[in-house]
Amino acid sequence: MLGFTKQAYYQWVKQPRSNREIEEAHLIEVLREIHAEDPEFGYRFLADELQGLGYEVSERRVWRLCHVAGIRSVITKRKPRNARAGAPVGDDLVEREFTASGPNLLWLTDITEQWTKEGRLYLCAVKDVWSNRIVGYSIGDRMQAALAVAALTNAVEQRGNPVGTIVHSDRGGQFRSQSFQHALTRHQLQGSMGRVGAAGDNAAMESFFSLLQKNVLDRKVWETRLELRLAIVAWIEGKYHRKRRQRGLGKLTPVEFEVVNVGSVALAA
Repeated sequence: MLGFTKQAYYQWVKQPRSNREIEEAHLIEVLREIHAEDPEFGYRFLADELQGLGYEVSERRVWRLCHVAGIRSVITKRKPRNARAGAPVGDDLVEREFTASGPNLLWLTDITEQWTKEGRLYLCAVKDVWSNRIVGYSIGDRMQAALAVAALTNAVEQRGNPVGTIVHSDRGGQFRSQSFQHALTRHQLQGSMGRVGAAGDNAAMESFFSLLQKNVLDRKVWETRLELRLAIVAWIEGKYHRKRRQRGLGKLTPVEFEVVNVGSVALAA
């Protein structure tokens, strides 16, 4: 009556779920765990995370599994125009005043990404507004909170453990994470966040990424993550810090500006 053969029926009785169904149920559980850690991840980022964990799975399949399981990025849903954005973890202590009278008073931080033939590579950088120097950064193949924490830790170590520095970012999940907020508290720094969808609230950091995009990221098709990583570090340390003169710094490079002015700042203090 049902149109099934006896062989197919008894095979189903022996194993009600196919191997593929069992595999996909497991993948969905893994996707839920990854998404719970970073709710802003869409299916493309989730696919990268799965591949990073050793699963051989296509983006199309991850999209289908996310659709079936109802897993979606928290920023994909359109909100009414008059709806208020969620409360930030920290207040906006900067309000687009990207100036500082001395070193380690105001740092800006953000994350950018670039494709290579091996997959995405992410850079989280921390910039001192006073000299425009990149005082800390971290490069990795996953855009997780650990990337932002590593960049902040690097900045703290490079700048001699300053206390009370304002660290301004957007409201990205990496900066809203508990691990990043705990790192701010541990190092006695002040967190600050701009508004949702307001690029101008971190424009001074975006200007650095724009330079990086033109001078490094868009110059060629990058074969490997290692190749791009080395190019980024070489440009920051060799050219941006020591060769690129900036009119806002009196036509000095960030390194020259700090060398010339650090003494006067110490005396004024």
